[in-house]
Amino acid sequence: MTRGYISIGSNIDKEINIPASLKALEEYFGNLTVSSIYESEAVGFTGDSFHNLIVGFDSDLDVKTVAKQLRQIELDHGRSRNSEKFSPRTLDLDLILYGDIIINDGRLQIPRDEIERYAFVLEPLAEIAPNLKHPVSQITYEELWSNFDKTTLKQWRLPFKQASTK
Repeated sequence: MTRGYISIGSNIDKEINIPASLKALEEYFGNLTVSSIYESEAVGFTGDSFHNLIVGFDSDLDVKTVAKQLRQIELDHGRSRNSEKFSPRTLDLDLILYGDIIINDGRLQIPRDEIERYAFVLEPLAEIAPNLKHPVSQITYEELWSNFDKTTLKQWRLPFKQASTK
């Protein structure tokens, strides 16, 4: 079994799309480890705030099959095939880690560089996998988050502990 982590984000009907994505992921992968939900301002464009979280899961599937399934879940939840990188999203599911795999084949990059670049990925990852080490730097996510520049951080943990998967 390989342990994977998925970054989930939405700023369109997020109160519907986040729980629906968790249900779909649970149906496909089984038991999930779910971080708190964080609200953050849109990055790279002006728009509604995002809800973001990280889920961990275990799977025997190969990494490309997992990525393909995530893309299908996005499409099933109203994501356009030709959506721009910095734009509103019904649902954004990114496989950010898959075991110790390091891959960059154009369409698939693992570990995703967003882990170290964006608080909305790193903070929830550090919450549910604090002692896990980044496959390249070998630094724990807790340490990466501790050292992250938070001076311009525009992100808030929402008051409830976890998203529901029911």
